[in-house]
Amino acid sequence: MERRAFQARLEGTAAAVERELENLLAVEAQPGEAARPRRLIEAMRYATLKGGKRLRPFLVVETGRALGRSDGGPRRVGAAIECVHAYSLIHDDLPAMDDDDLRRGRPTAHRAFDEATAILAGDALQALAFEILADPRTDSSAEIRAALSLGLARAAGLAGMVGGQMFDIEAETAAAPFRLEEIARLQAMKTGALLRFSVEAGSRLAGAGPKVSDALGAYGSAVGAAFQIADDLLDAEGDTATLGKRAGKDAGRRKATLVAALGVEGARRELKRLVDKARAAVDAAGLGASGDGLRAAAEFVAKRKS
Repeated sequence: MERRAFQARLEGTAAAVERELENLLAVEAQPGEAARPRRLIEAMRYATLKGGKRLRPFLVVETGRALGRSDGGPRRVGAAIECVHAYSLIHDDLPAMDDDDLRRGRPTAHRAFDEATAILAGDALQALAFEILADPRTDSSAEIRAALSLGLARAAGLAGMVGGQMFDIEAETAAAPFRLEEIARLQAMKTGALLRFSVEAGSRLAGAGPKVSDALGAYGSAVGAAFQIADDLLDAEGDTATLGKRAGKDAGRRKATLVAALGVEGARRELKRLVDKARAAVDAAGLGASGDGLRAAAEFVAKRKS
């Protein structure tokens, strides 16, 4: 897919997901709700809306599109994943975690509001994600809604994102640097699990068979790993103004990264290998030209500047 066409599709999906999130995060109480505390919903909106490139929802929507599903279901699932992603960033920025003051070029949620409100906003966003998945408007099949809820819980929880964050914290004070396989496990959990689930969710919504699902799962894993390496390279080589967040923090905090383990050039070689693996997985899924958006997404992940 030509780069300009991919960019247009990425931006179009981001705009559609933004509208979905605007509705989900309305200030006014929704049917069945007693009230929405003003400060809490403002913090949730602050942390979630106007939130970057929306790569995770794009992967849901684009996978669904490649397999023939293009209604609002994938968009709603993408919005749910963005709620989990936003909650994770709020908590990741807290003083007890990475203690960051800047996110997407503006003060982090706990700086813009306060720590208690930020924690509650993250908690509420996580709960909202599962509310979205459980809603029949996402999919008419209760079986599919249950499978999506289970998948997101696993990707976000103990053996996924949260567990990976725990390993990340442990690496900072470990007696010896993490081995390559330990770093790969950490990153597959902390970052990769949610990206892989995004692809798997699109596949599930489209009713893909086992062979296609397995191939797309391999694609999701490769893209997840590539995303983290690209992020680590940006931290090592980028600047705060371009990134919209503090640069150079990984080395200072002894973060377990493949850049630290392999060096910049070694990390770049691994990044290229993962992009090639992702593209091959799309071929293995038999998507043909309909998979061009997914192939382009893998290239985009590797070449992004922020």
